[in-house]
Amino acid sequence: MPTIDALSERLKNYLDVPQINMVKRAFYYAEQAHEGQYRQSGEPYITHPLAVANLLAELQLDYQCLAAAMLHDVIEDTGIPKDALRNQFGEPIAELVDGVSKLTQIEFKSRAEAQAENFQKMTLAMAKDIRVILVKLADRLHNMRTLGPLRPDKRRRIATETLDIYAPIANRLGIHTIYIELEDLGFQAMFPMRARYIQEAVRKLRGTHYEIIEEIKHKLEIRMKEMDIPGKISGREKHLYSIYQKMKSKQRSFHDIMDVYAFRIITDTVDSCYRTLGMVHSIFKPVPGRFKDYIALPKANGYQSIHTTLFGAHVNIEVQIRTEEMDRIANTGIAAHWVYKQQNCSFAENQQQRAQKWVSDLMEMRERSDDSLEFIENVKFDLFPDEIYIFTPKGKIMELPGGATPVDFAYSIHTDIGNSTVACRINKNLSSLSEPLKSGQTVEIITAPGAKPKAAWLDFVTTGKAKSNIRHFLKRQKQEESRVIGKRLLKKSLQAFNKKLDDISEQHKQRVLQHNQSPSIERLLEEIGLGNRMAYIVARQLAFDTDHVEDHEVTLQQTAENATLMVDGANGEILSLALCCKPIPGDPIVGLINRGSGITIHSESCEKVKKLLSDPDQCIHLTWAKNISDEFSVELRVEVERQRGVIAEIASAISVADGNIEKIHVEEQNAKLSVVSLVIKVQGRSHLARVMRRLRHLRVVTSIARLKH
Repeated sequence: MPTIDALSERLKNYLDVPQINMVKRAFYYAEQAHEGQYRQSGEPYITHPLAVANLLAELQLDYQCLAAAMLHDVIEDTGIPKDALRNQFGEPIAELVDGVSKLTQIEFKSRAEAQAENFQKMTLAMAKDIRVILVKLADRLHNMRTLGPLRPDKRRRIATETLDIYAPIANRLGIHTIYIELEDLGFQAMFPMRARYIQEAVRKLRGTHYEIIEEIKHKLEIRMKEMDIPGKISGREKHLYSIYQKMKSKQRSFHDIMDVYAFRIITDTVDSCYRTLGMVHSIFKPVPGRFKDYIALPKANGYQSIHTTLFGAHVNIEVQIRTEEMDRIANTGIAAHWVYKQQNCSFAENQQQRAQKWVSDLMEMRERSDDSLEFIENVKFDLFPDEIYIFTPKGKIMELPGGATPVDFAYSIHTDIGNSTVACRINKNLSSLSEPLKSGQTVEIITAPGAKPKAAWLDFVTTGKAKSNIRHFLKRQKQEESRVIGKRLLKKSLQAFNKKLDDISEQHKQRVLQHNQSPSIERLLEEIGLGNRMAYIVARQLAFDTDHVEDHEVTLQQTAENATLMVDGANGEILSLALCCKPIPGDPIVGLINRGSGITIHSESCEKVKKLLSDPDQCIHLTWAKNISDEFSVELRVEVERQRGVIAEIASAISVADGNIEKIHVEEQNAKLSVVSLVIKVQGRSHLARVMRRLRHLRVVTSIARLKH
């Protein structure tokens, strides 16, 4: 059982006496506050905050962080207010305690939502002071170590949350020691039988391979001494969860995964690291494609090391080479910033900058997400990165998760660049925006003023930042479109009552808004555009005082006829073309109102709308605007005589008529005739007639028809 005296002795290694006294004061204050409270194991509650402080002392964190660890449950569990802590311990410690407390204070409807909401709050707290998450990680680690007395279902829930969120955050912040233990403890709580099996198999394997490991280590040590390279060599073991994940994802047996000996070589300088690399390659041949230099190109969490895999006698040997500072930062990550703060260590400063950039990206995602569940979905992409390194044309290195595309790259530079991207060059060649990038490529983004993100991008982007920004833009665009459509529909409906929106008093508008439970006219117009409210009903409410509507009867049919809407294109989210009948300018059209998603344009002869034409709740009359410049898809069925070059003739005729072939498919009908299915782009009905005339004039064409499904 840890004691405050034992902790005080440990703190003498790096804190001065007044700082240690502050930590002790926090302990005695918490001990008094938690008096009479016990953990599920039956131990006094104070053992938990003391254990959390000990974990943070292992990372050599500052006295404010340790004091906050002692007090982290005081506000939540004992009712002592933040002001009392501020008076006793000062503003920074009180803010830290408050930040940790806020992470678990609110009740939510579902576990998934609670988890997501807590993560949002964690992001806010991290943005104020990143030490909040360090206290929370230590708190979670001690809770994972003491899961025993809890019910199995509660253990599994906490373990799932740990594996989904807390372990990845520890990894993202580079705190390897906490990350590994959280994963292994989470694995043992989720799958106790599997964990025991792997643990036992590792123990047996270690015993049988001991001599081989010692022989390889001895060879390396002798060569280091000969080359006068200072350093120490240690065996490195894979942790349980990592073995399980590799067995699962790579569909390989335990012995396949473990048929590798791993060593770590710690030396004094970066120069010695590269000399050591040359030394190991002179003893064992390197495996091609298995070399990674994370010293020159650090991982996103600041990790630095050289990785190489070697051919040994019948087995592969994995070697990691790093300096002592790199080893410390690999194990403690962002926590190293406070250890090295006084020494102006560039390693630790880089850690701090990387962590702050990640948190600021989280904040941007949080602002652009509609709800907490969408936010956490975006964040999870960034919590499981398999990094690639991409160069800008000026030689700057950008880190992205594996599978990232040029669109992800554009958003990682700046949101505005992502939003205005139209094309890209990979290694100076024009490439597709959906092409997955590879490490070492140089990517140039081509932008254009007025360009907009496309919904199709969501199918291939991988970073949370790109996903949240695209969704945010599309949502805003949908709102603007629905507002414009709603305004046009309302204006047309008001004409039936000889009214204009500007003629209606603010007082009456407010009464109508209140009646419809809408916060503003803009929101009401959006609801009309989305099909959630009927324009003619809102127009009637606006046109007359609701108490005297019966004096001004106007039939729904009259209103609907007056509410004919002019269509000048259909490439938005609110006004879209039906795929069944594919209407084009010149076709008589109606709009089918889809609640929540706007209006779909159908041909009047379409089977889907024939029965609904007289129902203004579901259909609205539409007309095409003049001079529409958009192109529209039309499907044609052309019967032709079977002969050589017939497809070329058809393509040439369509091209002469200024048509554009989108898709072509040939079906054999019999020995003499073939059927050609075409999808072509035209500007309207008259353009289509011109194309069809050209095709009829071909001698090989026996019949032609426009298809409407």
